Amino acid sequence: MATLTFETRALTTAEARRNVASADRRTRIFNRCCTGVLVAFALLWLVPLAWAVDTALKPNGETTNPTWAIENPTLASFRTLLAEGDILNWYAASFFTSSLVAVGTVVTASLAAYALSRMRFRHRLLAFWFILIGIMIPNQVLIVPRFRELASVNLLNTYWAVIVPQIPLAIAVFVFKQFFDGIPKDLDEAARIDGAGFFRTYRQIVLPLARPAVSAVAIFSFVWTWNDLLWPLLALSNPNIMTIPVGLATVQGTYGIRYADTMASAILGALPLVLVFLLFQRRIVEGIAGTGLKG
Repeated sequence: MATLTFETRALTTAEARRNVASADRRTRIFNRCCTGVLVAFALLWLVPLAWAVDTALKPNGETTNPTWAIENPTLASFRTLLAEGDILNWYAASFFTSSLVAVGTVVTASLAAYALSRMRFRHRLLAFWFILIGIMIPNQVLIVPRFRELASVNLLNTYWAVIVPQIPLAIAVFVFKQFFDGIPKDLDEAARIDGAGFFRTYRQIVLPLARPAVSAVAIFSFVWTWNDLLWPLLALSNPNIMTIPVGLATVQGTYGIRYADTMASAILGALPLVLVFLLFQRRIVEGIAGTGLKG
């Protein structure tokens, strides 16, 4: 009987080891497949970027030839863009407006989300759903009323015409609320017992814990403002305060079919955003992961 029990245990142990080895093998195969898919998508994303760089380094006369080979590589397109446009002022204007929008979005969205997450008042959920409805409203629908409103207060053709309308961001309120809901409310109670008020608890307790969400919202709002073309194109006419998309659009309008110049301007316009993502990609991932959003 003891021998039979020992043999049964040995068989069970061997079977468990085979199951573990099989599970490990399936896991390795799955990880390799995922890695292959990610590498394929990365290469697929890099092909247009490589084509843009390849085209920007060609003379305009060679861009009609759809080949990767560059017979006479040149930086003439970049020199043309720097000579014909005021790109340094455009960079400065974009950085100024995008930074203020990012700061304003973080402050207003975090305050609204903190109130929705911590305060209890009538129609709280209804107010939250009304904010979420703003995600479904296209910005193009708001162009005419926004233009008339800013014209009535003489803010058109100023930095504020670009900054103020882009600060309210419904998705930012949603991101902050999801993050704040995951922070234990016991911290608020402890701070209140120590004499901290609503704003002090928000500023010194909750907001520092929501640093990943703050970084993600700030970076995304910065990028969205930097890339925005339609509204600044309508609100700004002074070349000295044009943002980089508007300034590059005005220069590209004189190029016709000079594809090398167009690609060079696209690269110069996107280069700062690529650097932002490379520097803060960990913060972006942490912020999105902390909200529970997927996909």
